[in-house]
Amino acid sequence: MKYTIKIHKISTVDELSDAWKIEDFKELLKRFDFENDGVNDIKELKELLFMAITDKEPNEAAAILLDYSLSDHLNENQIDSISYEMLVDKISEEYPVIGLHKTLFNINQLLYKAFNGKFPNTKATIVDFEITPLKNADKEITKEIVLKSITQNLDASNLIKRLFANQLSAEEEFDEANDVIWQLDKNENIYQMITSEYWMSRDEFLSDEFEAEIELFEEE
Repeated sequence: MKYTIKIHKISTVDELSDAWKIEDFKELLKRFDFENDGVNDIKELKELLFMAITDKEPNEAAAILLDYSLSDHLNENQIDSISYEMLVDKISEEYPVIGLHKTLFNINQLLYKAFNGKFPNTKATIVDFEITPLKNADKEITKEIVLKSITQNLDASNLIKRLFANQLSAEEEFDEANDVIWQLDKNENIYQMITSEYWMSRDEFLSDEFEAEIELFEEE
């Protein structure tokens, strides 16, 4: 299947605008024993949460955030271990379960900003692009199609190319594509993809316009 891709914009960000909602901040303030029901402005709630976070030891604050966001996926021992590891390692890039990377990124960046850089800084990559199917290519654009197409326009040293060579060539299923790409949205004919800078950085893109020929895995 062939697609033409036109890149409109590539951004590098250190937080996602929709990572936390008012309800999240209010619940977290309760968990940090810093409840304030009279505040409903998200900016003010965020500032209060920063104050609450810095009242705790860094690993203790990390554990509270991890428990709030990931208690369905991590047990108490894992949360305790990660809360210390986050101080020295980019856990949102290194944790073996890729499906947790986005949430770990959001937690990490909240801690990074609250503690003024005491935690490692991590980045996300946002790509705005058009993708057009050619001939008989699938018109329903999935994360797998996007990832297989866009990696063809990335530098040869790109991590996805090195780690998922068999998946990119359709020798194996590429279930990981759904986790490598954190979010894929469409607005009219423009798509927006969000992923970690760990997987692709703006410096790795080779061209603004290109064609990609891809295959999807088929079981024999």
